[in-house]
Amino acid sequence: MSQNEPLKITLIGAGTIGLSFVALHFQQAVSQGAPSLELTIHDSRPDIEEYILNTLPAYTNAEITKKVYVTGGYDVTLDDVLGHARSNTLIVDNNLESAVSKASIIQEQGPENAAFKTALWPKVEQHCPPDALLWSSTSGISASTQSTDMRDRSRLIVAHPWNPPHVMPLIEVVPSPYTSPKVILRTMEFWKSMGKVPVLLQKEITGFVGNRLAFALLREAIHLVNEGVASVEDIDSVMENSLGPRWAVSGPFKSYQAGGGEGGIEAFFKNIGGTVQACWDDIGKVNTGEGWEKNIYYQTKEAYGVVDTKGRDAKIRKVLGAAQSSEQ
Repeated sequence: MSQNEPLKITLIGAGTIGLSFVALHFQQAVSQGAPSLELTIHDSRPDIEEYILNTLPAYTNAEITKKVYVTGGYDVTLDDVLGHARSNTLIVDNNLESAVSKASIIQEQGPENAAFKTALWPKVEQHCPPDALLWSSTSGISASTQSTDMRDRSRLIVAHPWNPPHVMPLIEVVPSPYTSPKVILRTMEFWKSMGKVPVLLQKEITGFVGNRLAFALLREAIHLVNEGVASVEDIDSVMENSLGPRWAVSGPFKSYQAGGGEGGIEAFFKNIGGTVQACWDDIGKVNTGEGWEKNIYYQTKEAYGVVDTKGRDAKIRKVLGAAQSSEQ
């Protein structure tokens, strides 16, 4: 790509994650200055243009105006850091072949369904440029599974975001054993250039790292409610006023390294390892379909209704800003 050519990115799927990525890419195009961005969305829903125009403003304060002479084309205008209005191009294309034909990067955010993804990538591979990066934003379906029917399995890699990706820094980069080192390197470099925190996993595992940690905590939280230890709201209050703030600045290993004082995590386990083991032995073993769902769903709906995600995201930005400034 020459200096004056726009960066061309195609997003397959315009659900919650897809539109969050739309916001991220346009925000970064404005903040970084150059090159300009041409972003194409491919989605099978019949009302996709109306849906984007009605929903995208929840993710970004961009002004979206129709390009009269471009089919499915829109100008997306945001202010840069100097307050100058800058426009980049959004194209809605319901034809997969043309949507991927000129893209430098193709990101898939389609249904979390292995059959869908396995069928998709050979079609993308057939019509996209030979050096285009191919990424899946899947929450847990490995690149090995998705690339089964591809001619060149070395091209595909998972780039799993933490929701919402236009706010959260993490991108889990998960290659398959077939993924080429060049694809891994280019993927890591891109996300670093976007101001994200890409973490390279050394092997594939169901759910990757972030979800496995989150789901382990969710399972124990459900167990505690199910056992009548505390309510949904009280468990959230415990998290929001203890582990939440701590984990914003240090993960579990760093936290317990600090918790052990000069002796670090080793001293921590020598001191209260018995309590740790007793909790591990008593971890709740809830499974979906066992009957706890009705109570959990009811309590959560009563406590929160429809969550104000825009307000949530604003708070997360403040927390991240404070955490990052403390490290400088």
